[in-house]
Amino acid sequence: MSHAEVDYEGGEAPKKKGGLIVTLAAVLVLSLVGGGGGWVVGGMLAPEIKQKEEEAKKAAAEHGGGQEKKEGEEEEHPRPSLYPIGPITTNLSYPSDSWIRLELSLLFKETPDETLADRINEDILAYLRTVSLQQIEGPRGFEYLRDDIVERARLRSQGDVTDVIFRTFVIE
Repeated sequence: MSHAEVDYEGGEAPKKKGGLIVTLAAVLVLSLVGGGGGWVVGGMLAPEIKQKEEEAKKAAAEHGGGQEKKEGEEEEHPRPSLYPIGPITTNLSYPSDSWIRLELSLLFKETPDETLADRINEDILAYLRTVSLQQIEGPRGFEYLRDDIVERARLRSQGDVTDVIFRTFVIE
C-alpha cells in the first residue's frame, strides 16, 4: 500500500496546519526588509538632494544678486493673453449631414494679433471640413482633434500661440 492509500482514523487526510500563518509571516518579514531598505536608501540620497538644492540657490543668488528690482518697476516677462475667436460651424467630411460647432480661445505669448487670429480661425475651419465623425468619436478622438488644432495654431502663428482653449464643442 502506498502512502496516499492509507486510511486514517477520521477517514480524511489531515489538513496542513499553519500554512496561512507561515505565508503571512513571510510577507510580513519581506515587507519589513523592503521598508527598511527603502528607508536606508532614502537616507543616503536625501543629503545629496538637499546639498544640490542649496548649491543651486547659492548660484542663483550670486548670478542675480547684483540686479535688484526698483520699486514700481515691472518685470520684463510678457504676460500671456487669451483671445476668443468667433464660433466655427461647418459640416464634417463624412457623414456630410453631421455638423460641428466650436468656440475657441487662443492663448498668445504676448499681445494678441487679430489678423493672425482670423487666419488661424480660417485654417481650423478648413481642417474641420476634412475630418470625419469616426475620427473624433470618443475621448481619444477628441484628444487627437484638440492636438491637431493646437499644432495648426502654433504652426500658423510661428509659436506666438501657445495653446487653444475649447469653450464649446458640439456635434449634431
